[in-house]
Amino acid sequence: MKDEYIIVLDYFPTGKPGSVLKIPIAHGIGDRYFNLLEVSLKPNVKVDVNERIYIGSGFRDKVQRIIRKIKYSELSSIAQSVLDEVLDNLIKQNEKRLIKIFNIAGPLTPKMHALELFRGIGKKHLEDILKERKVRPFESFEDLKNRVKFLMNPEKMIKERIKEELDDKDEYKLIVGNAML
Repeated sequence: MKDEYIIVLDYFPTGKPGSVLKIPIAHGIGDRYFNLLEVSLKPNVKVDVNERIYIGSGFRDKVQRIIRKIKYSELSSIAQSVLDEVLDNLIKQNEKRLIKIFNIAGPLTPKMHALELFRGIGKKHLEDILKERKVRPFESFEDLKNRVKFLMNPEKMIKERIKEELDDKDEYKLIVGNAML
């Protein structure tokens, strides 16, 4: 799925270090589907870290073109540190969509459930989540924490999972680019 906006994580006014292209570049994360993107900026345009900029179809006031998707490991150390704060904000903003994962995720294989991809969810937590969502869907992260005993911070689990997916650490994508959310 394509994002309409990105949050700028880093800005290179004269191009990326070591690159032969000396055009302004920004790295950002999509505010809905969490895609990491590298974009070129229009001449004489400046952006700020944490700025939300339009990348969708139609007129773009700052972005010339989307260059490519990038991986977490390709981000500068500045972008990686900014990403943590940006993800915290995006997870809060997208809570209603992200809680759906806990309500709709199903088995990946006969022996593995999608929710087990989250660090901190083992067989016992999985059993409790599946039991509780049959009673009624989870409405928020707080509701999830209250109904599933000893469950770690769901926001943190989601953030860690997003970072793993951004670096293509395994074949399964629960969050990044997921149209069902």
